[in-house]
This record gives sequence, structure tokens and C-alpha cells, in this order.
Amino acid sequence: MACLSPLQLQKFQEDGFLVLEGFLSVDECEAMKQRIGEIVAEMDVPPHCRIEFSTQHEEQLRAQGSTNYFLSSGDKIRFFFEKGVLDNKGNFLVPPEKSVNKIGHALHAHDPVFRSVTHSPKVQALARSLGLQMPVVVQSMYIFKQPHFGGEASPHQDASFLYTEPLGRVLGMWLALEDATLENGCLWFIPGSHTSGVSRRMIRAPAGSWPATSFLGAEPDWDSSLFVPTPVQKGALVLIHGEVVHKSEQNLSDHSRQAYTFHLMEATGTVWSPENWLQPTAELPFPALYT
Repeated sequence: MACLSPLQLQKFQEDGFLVLEGFLSVDECEAMKQRIGEIVAEMDVPPHCRIEFSTQHEEQLRAQGSTNYFLSSGDKIRFFFEKGVLDNKGNFLVPPEKSVNKIGHALHAHDPVFRSVTHSPKVQALARSLGLQMPVVVQSMYIFKQPHFGGEASPHQDASFLYTEPLGRVLGMWLALEDATLENGCLWFIPGSHTSGVSRRMIRAPAGSWPATSFLGAEPDWDSSLFVPTPVQKGALVLIHGEVVHKSEQNLSDHSRQAYTFHLMEATGTVWSPENWLQPTAELPFPALYT
């Protein structure tokens, strides 16, 4: 099973991230890619993308629709598009399967393929070897990182968006379903950057107020020389501490860099911030990882 050695555990605690190559088999990767292909083939373009905007008011309605679609996605399977792939009437300018930036944020709950990966015995064993007593799954995303225009992820800490008290209770598991290379936008980390708290927090405004989210604090202008590239092979798992600073560059290659990622929170003695954009709902309380 996927238990960490004392040395691996120490490295994770020092760096704030850890690569486990070969965590998934090729077949497991292919099953997820095939399933996501089916989900995309059945996808409907969200209504807010269909708002034709020519006036500022229409543009604002579309922006509000987009924000509401995102903010209510925590317990659903929803589609988020790359910039410039839809015209202003919501029609595709590129093939639909090449248009999606990510799918979130509850594949782990609503899709049997992704649920079984998320709760797999090896994921549970890994969480146990990290000392997690009562981990719950707070969100999941399928990230496409499309060839030629898969957008960058600017430097950030996951706990800015998934804030807890105390800190240090959120863990990302990032599964490479394709090779992640320097050319196609692999992850970059600042080793050891997970020990000084969070520099900013995204706060959700009370229902009905606008803007719907805002930031407390600001992301520092990180020295780019501090980042270490982390290319991995298909099937690798990257453990990501909630406060480690990481980023990925735009994908300028001919190959996508698909990944499935989900976040766990140690629920024992932890308060999930009521100001986080993502909240458990009556329909979907955060499910326990251990089955």
C-alpha cells in the first residue's frame, strides 16, 4: 500500500510537497481520461455563457452569472472554460473538448469513477500514513491544461481559498493523468514556504452583495528564482501542503497536461472558515475519506 517512509514524511514536512511517482497505474489514468471524455461529450454550455453582451449592463449580468455559477459549484459537476474559446453568444470557436479549462468541484461525490479513485485503498492508506484521523474531501477538480493556450496558475497557496483554523489542516492530492513537463506546464514550488501562514484570503461576501468575493491581504511578489520545477510522469501523485506556494506556467506545447486533484481537510479539531467561497451543503456535506 501507499504508506510513506519516515524519510518521505520528513521530506514532505520540510518542503511542503512530495512527489510519489507511479502511484496510479496507466490503466487507472486511462479510465479517468476516458470518463472525463464522456462527461465533456454530454456537457451543456452554462446559461451565463449564452448571455450575448454588447452593452455594459449585459456584460455585468454575464459576469454575475459566471460568478454565481462558480460560487454554487461546490456540490456539483460544472464546466469552466479557457479565455476566448466562446464567442459573445456562447458558441464554441474551438472544439468543445479543447475548450474546457477545468471541471469542478464535486466529481469526487457525483461520479463513480472519480469517487472510487478518491476513496481508493491506496489513497486511504496514504492519508493514514500522514497521520490524518478524520479526513474529509472538500473539493475536486479535473484540470485539462489544454495545448497552446492552457492558462497559467499564478503563484498561490491553496489555503488562501480553503482557509481553516488552525492552519495546516488542508492537503492537496494532485494526480498526473499525463506526463507533466517543463513545456506543458508542470507544477513549480517554493520548498519550505508552507511554514509562515497565508499571505491573503479569499472571502465570500454575504449573499446578494457585489462583488461576491474579495481578498484580504495580497499575494507577495515572489522571487521567481525561488521556485523549483516539478516535472512528473503520468501516474505520479504530488502531495501539496495547504500553505506551500506553488504555480504552473502556460502550456505552450502540443500536448495537454491533464490532472485530477482533490483536497482533504483533517476535520478533527478544525474549523472550516464560514467565509470560504466553498461551503458544505445539505445536499453534500464534506464526505469522510475513510470508508
